[in-house]
Amino acid sequence: MNKPFVAPVAPETTSSGAAVFLAWAFVGIPLLWGVSQTFIKALDLFR
Repeated sequence: MNKPFVAPVAPETTSSGAAVFLAWAFVGIPLLWGVSQTFIKALDLFR
């Protein structure tokens, strides 16, 4: 008799709030700066 397939389960890991905040800040701050610069330069097209 064949055994039913059981998918392996990944171990659960947790992240600290500080690590999540730093990761978002590392990506979010340059992204926000780039979007704001694009918006400012786009405003010149409509003046």
